[in-house]
Amino acid sequence: MKQALGLVSLVVRDYDEALAFYVGILGFTLVEDSFVPEQNKRWVVVSPPGATESRLLLARASNPEQASRIGNQTGGRVFLFLYTDDFARDYERYKARGVEFVREPKQEPYGTVAVFKDLYGTLWDLVEPRQR
Repeated sequence: MKQALGLVSLVVRDYDEALAFYVGILGFTLVEDSFVPEQNKRWVVVSPPGATESRLLLARASNPEQASRIGNQTGGRVFLFLYTDDFARDYERYKARGVEFVREPKQEPYGTVAVFKDLYGTLWDLVEPRQR
């Protein structure tokens, strides 16, 4: 048997501003952007560069309760973990593009890690896993 998480949904305020950040700043690939007329929403999927299975659904908040979760879907904990094959390259590129890091790079038993915020304040780990 094989299973995989196909999508992780991230509640956002606006599709286009989220795309500007994830595609324009982080360099994610736009996988799909389709209008769903019966629900008056878009199906917007992005993926980290080179990723084959992991994808992020950018889901616009559709009510006040969902909107209250934007940027804080996990109560202030790191929510998403972006693995990289070259930490220094991506860290420097993101900093040059204005990404805010709230925890500077650190060596951990599992690899090199730093924590950054997306445009809404959602916390992400940028991780280069240690070679095993």
